[in-house]
Amino acid sequence: MELVFVTNNPNKLNEIQSLVFHDIAIKSLKDINFHDEIDETELTLEGNALLKARHIHSKFGLDCFADDTGLEIEALNGAPGVFSARYAGKECIAQDNINKVLYELKDNKNRSARFITIIALIINNQEFIFKGECIGEITIHQTGSEGFGYDPIFLPNSSKLTFAEMDNNEKGKISHRGKAIKKLVDFITKNNKNK
Repeated sequence: MELVFVTNNPNKLNEIQSLVFHDIAIKSLKDINFHDEIDETELTLEGNALLKARHIHSKFGLDCFADDTGLEIEALNGAPGVFSARYAGKECIAQDNINKVLYELKDNKNRSARFITIIALIINNQEFIFKGECIGEITIHQTGSEGFGYDPIFLPNSSKLTFAEMDNNEKGKISHRGKAIKKLVDFITKNNKNK
């Protein structure tokens, strides 16, 4: 079975491919010769995930899925949330976002945070939504060189390591994206058995 993962982020693609069984082939946007950016104009994670999946499905007619992920920090009233990828500005890089979060939290004792991933799947012209969540806290300093995004400053409750100190396999077992992908894979596997 083939599914297109609607992302231009090579880090996300590698992470997803490492979490999915070999009987599901994950194609990238590059594989289907699509190189445009799809603007995330919705105000919710679910809205953005659906927007991206619908765009590719309507253009190519292919079964596909898209995700949107947000980091919600309690002391920042849930920010950056849906704006996580561009928290420090439209042209920002991940380090800019990290710097902004650490600056805004400063010496704040409340560092509780959670990552949420929403996956929108379009398969056989039907839409399905899967959610994964990981609760943790924002560290005072960044540590680790693996992963991407806010991984160097996110410490899951169940670990002594930040996401950036884990490999894809370790991270995938407890991460928001790993949990959402597991739900997606379980759903597809169950559906295939019922055919």
